[in-house]
Amino acid sequence: MSIFTGAGVALVTPFKEDLSVDYDQLEKFIDFQIDNGTDSIVICGTSGEASTMSHDEHIEVVAACVSHVNKRVPVIAGAGANCTEEALQLGKRAQQVGADGLLVVTPYYNKATQKGLEEYYATIGNAVDIPIVMYNVPGRTGTNIQPQTAARITKNVENVVAIKEASGNIGQVAELAALTHGELDIYSGNDDQVLPLLSLGGKGVISVLSNVAPRETHDMVMKFLEGDVQGSMELQLKYMDVIHKLFCEVNPIPAKRAVAELGYCRDLMRRPLTEMEEDHAQQMIKAMKEAGIL
Repeated sequence: MSIFTGAGVALVTPFKEDLSVDYDQLEKFIDFQIDNGTDSIVICGTSGEASTMSHDEHIEVVAACVSHVNKRVPVIAGAGANCTEEALQLGKRAQQVGADGLLVVTPYYNKATQKGLEEYYATIGNAVDIPIVMYNVPGRTGTNIQPQTAARITKNVENVVAIKEASGNIGQVAELAALTHGELDIYSGNDDQVLPLLSLGGKGVISVLSNVAPRETHDMVMKFLEGDVQGSMELQLKYMDVIHKLFCEVNPIPAKRAVAELGYCRDLMRRPLTEMEEDHAQQMIKAMKEAGIL
């Protein structure tokens, strides 16, 4: 049930001036991504500001994305919550509107135990028929999926097939790879660690950088997988400054401004997120120009 190999974009969601979803811009941005080599669209995740959407709106955006993508690449829908029942309903509804897979973040705030995480993923996995990507991002959730836990989930829940690893701990990723023996697809959740993770058997990245450099992020992965490690390394290092600037404020604040500079959305955030500080924005724009993105 592998979903994709390469670079999946953690897509930002364009808004109109009234902060409703701008579906026209969303379609144009999706086309830009697919035309430039993105291997999967990840919709309504952290970068898509899903935490500011109602569940109905969340599913409407997923449905619009699925319809417009029209099977050109896999669509992975964000479907995590800090309440198992909410995550379950989001996952089932995303499947109903045609999502090819789910990105399910660990429960946040309530800090589930490792046993709780196993039950959480089993409950969702047993209720849907599409593949699930676990999302491990302790810096946001306060919860870390330990390698042994991820391995048990992989063994016991048939459609949990992948993990987006954003712990930043390469040692933990290595342990996970050793425990799962290639049975769990591992994607980098950190754009500055794509190459190290690929060297441990990873299949790609779910990327913020792909919002503004889709072709280059795709190439970074595929060059490595095709044996051009030097070419992959050069791309990883070339975009390090852009990557750092994309995270100089909390994601997706810089990403939204960066995409706005490309003309695919307005620089508007739903509260409590605020627009990027202008001095930070100018430093990011400078890095984007130096990298040839602008």
